[in-house]
Amino acid sequence: MNNKLKLRGKLRTYLQLPLLLGIMLLAVNLWIYSISVKAGIVLSVFLFIYFVIIVIVIAFARPGIMNELVSFATEYGQIQKSLLKELELPHALLDDTGKIIWTNKAFNIVTDADDLYMKSIFHTFPDLTREDFPVETDTSERKLKYGNTDYRISMKKIGLRDVALVSETVETRDDYDGYLIAMYLFDETALNMAIQEVDNQSMVVGLIYIDNYEEAVESVEGVGQSLISAFIDRQINQYVAAIDGIIRKTEKDKYLLILRKSSFNQMKEDKFKLLDEIKSIDIGNATTVTLSIGIGIGGYTYAQDVEFARNAIDLALGRGGDQAVVKSMDNVVYYGGKSQQKESNARVKARVKAHALQEIIASKERVLVMGHRDADVDSFGACVGVKAACDALQKECHIVLSSVSTSLQPLVDLYLTYPDLENDAIISGDQAVELADGNTVLVVVDVNKPSITDCSDLIRKCKSIVVLDHHRQGTEAIENATLSYVEPFASSACEMVAEILQYIDNGIKLKSIIADCLYAGIVIDSQNFTAKTGVRTFEAAAFLRRNGADVTRIRKMFREDELSYKAKADAVRSAEIYRDDYAISYCESDDVNNVTVLAAQAANELLNINGIKASFVLSIFQNKVYISARSIDEVNVQIIMERMGGGGHLNIAGAQIEDTSVDDVVNMLKDTLDIMIEEEAI
Repeated sequence: MNNKLKLRGKLRTYLQLPLLLGIMLLAVNLWIYSISVKAGIVLSVFLFIYFVIIVIVIAFARPGIMNELVSFATEYGQIQKSLLKELELPHALLDDTGKIIWTNKAFNIVTDADDLYMKSIFHTFPDLTREDFPVETDTSERKLKYGNTDYRISMKKIGLRDVALVSETVETRDDYDGYLIAMYLFDETALNMAIQEVDNQSMVVGLIYIDNYEEAVESVEGVGQSLISAFIDRQINQYVAAIDGIIRKTEKDKYLLILRKSSFNQMKEDKFKLLDEIKSIDIGNATTVTLSIGIGIGGYTYAQDVEFARNAIDLALGRGGDQAVVKSMDNVVYYGGKSQQKESNARVKARVKAHALQEIIASKERVLVMGHRDADVDSFGACVGVKAACDALQKECHIVLSSVSTSLQPLVDLYLTYPDLENDAIISGDQAVELADGNTVLVVVDVNKPSITDCSDLIRKCKSIVVLDHHRQGTEAIENATLSYVEPFASSACEMVAEILQYIDNGIKLKSIIADCLYAGIVIDSQNFTAKTGVRTFEAAAFLRRNGADVTRIRKMFREDELSYKAKADAVRSAEIYRDDYAISYCESDDVNNVTVLAAQAANELLNINGIKASFVLSIFQNKVYISARSIDEVNVQIIMERMGGGGHLNIAGAQIEDTSVDDVVNMLKDTLDIMIEEEAI
């Protein structure tokens, strides 16, 4: 067999080198003969002996060398195979269908199986799928938990066509694309535990504010005022101590909270039960104590966590309090917010905001005021009120109104009869963008989400922005506002503007048409003074009545036609009662104008059914499915609508869903209700 084996490459050159050197010496010998015959004879004798030895070595030693090479190659291959088999890194070879064709011992130990040949890797690792195999790239990785161990699986693609090209035993077609998968398992359990422990020890910053400290203290007398403060402190301190956190009182109604992330996870698991524990304090106080909690987590620095906590507490307060808001780098999560926010009778805040608004308007040359897209009566009425304030301060003001719905048209027509009204009092969004400059202030009413304002381009163009809104704030908000006045307990934006007008320029005397516009907004949003009305709502209405608001004229203005009334009645009649507490219906839009308004009215009517905690009426407008959600005081419909991409108030909310059928939206709503009931979120 050795006679048939031939050497090649560097080894062949190495063994032939003595023979080549002998030939060179032979040439030198011939040259020496020309110099000295005796020296040439001596060298010739040496060369003869040298060539004899070389021939003997090549003839007799070559078979032995070949045997040694074959033995080495065989032993080397066995060593390689043994090393792979005994390698402590779990390793396997798979075919392109996921069948196992070879494993080492470490892989068998991991899977607790001795013979895995031709068994599916997907059966061994159920979480693994064919999509995890490398496709466009030669390698791929993924995380996998198997038993109690965390693995990082690395897979390398080995093309069989490339292997066949260097093989003498198989050949392939040019279009063959078969391959093998080399799989390696890296145990990362200890690494993940270390990372998790570091994460658990990371710092979390929180701010705790008492929403109604003054009202709670004033609701008790004498020694009870000291007791209620002590009870609140004890309740908060005990809760924080139980989760191994640090709490420090910074003001009489404010606390700074420092804790580890593992402790914060405990707070999430118990769903911030401190919110309910504080409300259980009862020493004769007429006002229930509520808290707002803002948590900052996941920032790159401690300072950034503190800033997140401040933003979170502002969101919690802006949404009405009695809830926890957790803000991280790319997410905001809400907890609580189930109770009805109590109205504050103090008007100090309204006076301060009014004076600030007056200063901002006085410092600019021009004012643009706009509400939300598809403006309603409250939005337009508030715009009219702000323009009245600008007129009193002798400042140029334009109302931005891109479209007028059928339900709003009567009020717009009434306003256009206002004497001495400028021709450009109402302008479109495009016109407003042309007017906006560095000396323009933008007042946004009845909305705090930039994406649903009448003209979002104005927010980017105007440097000075004022926000007046009564909706609870969500994750999306108008940032960097010069003045932000958000009162979730107010019945309407018109109520807030009516309050402000009483402090602008030491009080403004309104024309009856302006008073009608503002009064109409309060009537519509408060459902004829039956929803979200407080002392300040009636005070604002009284102010407008004193300025000539005509109740009869407003009532006639918003009467319904026969088709609309029937559509609303049909929506109420066909309502489905889901889980005994929730009414769900659909309002037909054929031959009916303002179907979204009718849906909202139908949702209000459904609340008159005994036992109904919340109502949801769907409608289709401009190829979108609108949801009008209403409740009285038992369910927070805002957090339900937020899960479906909408928002609003605790008892008045809504959502808009595109590219979806009514049936699909109903199913989405039911699934959302099921999940939130299971989570005890409602």
